[in-house]
Amino acid sequence: MKEIKNLEDFKNIVESGKPVLLDFYANWCGPCQALLPTIEKLAAKHADDFEIAKINVDINQELAQQFQVRSIPALFFIKDGKVQERLTGVQTESTLEAKIQAYSVPA
Repeated sequence: MKEIKNLEDFKNIVESGKPVLLDFYANWCGPCQALLPTIEKLAAKHADDFEIAKINVDINQELAQQFQVRSIPALFFIKDGKVQERLTGVQTESTLEAKIQAYSVPA
């Protein structure tokens, strides 16, 4: 799983052509840490067809503001360069898997 450290990393991932799942988190956030193993598992499973990246809100405040992140974990599904959906809070693996499947389908 990739970690976005700056705006350039973000642009490269979004422009990769694959659908993207962004995970906004912080190291001090309990729910974020609880969600991390699920996100990492899905990132490994879908490495070929889906770009999954995490963004630390303490380091990337500019991106967090751009996405209007008010609470974490915040998950954003991006397809064709546009945010399709946003989820806040801990999500189940099955919920995220279903969303990944839905956004993986060619338009």
